[in-house]
Amino acid sequence: MKILVADDERVMCELICDILQNQGYETIVAHDGKEALDLFKQEHADLIVLDVMMPKYDGWTVLEKIREFSDVPIIILTALESERNELRGLTTGADDYIVKPFSYEVFVARVNVLLKKQLRKNNSVLKWGDLSINKLNCKAYVKEKEIQLTNMEYNLLLYLADNENIVKSREQIFRAVWGSDNSHTSRTIDTHIKVLRAKLGVCADYIQTVRGRGYCFSIGE
Repeated sequence: MKILVADDERVMCELICDILQNQGYETIVAHDGKEALDLFKQEHADLIVLDVMMPKYDGWTVLEKIREFSDVPIIILTALESERNELRGLTTGADDYIVKPFSYEVFVARVNVLLKKQLRKNNSVLKWGDLSINKLNCKAYVKEKEIQLTNMEYNLLLYLADNENIVKSREQIFRAVWGSDNSHTSRTIDTHIKVLRAKLGVCADYIQTVRGRGYCFSIGE
């Protein structure tokens, strides 16, 4: 898989590329924000490692522009360590935020997790434990037996599963699945989750309630 590394510090770029290449990944490099955007449009990388403080376009601008047309996984890798900057990155659309200097092992682990999720999204048939989802026919199966879902239930399950181990608020779920905001968000989401869990049977626990925050799809260990 191909990873775009965007950082104006050439030594840092070489270090990151060495780490990724040792893991078997192909790397391409950009040293400013404009070059990063141009390269991504040309090369279609599977993941982006993005610095914030770059010339021409800073990392925030690159992130915003890419999110206008792509959901490619993006890791912000920066010296900006404040909570405010981390929150800005995550709310703007970054999938992860890592502060320099960073742990080699943690960085590799986070890259691998995001690329694993990306592979699942690209595959037509996704599987978690006893649950599988076929994106081609828009059907879900538990222990290889089809479960009867409405379009909305299917979209809700797929959204949560695609965001495995990530807590999603009721508002986020409603916007993603229903496509709008609504004053009855909580009741609507909770009702659909209850029905969906009933239909999932032995896989009902895959959809977990996170008190005060929302819901999370996880199959545990």
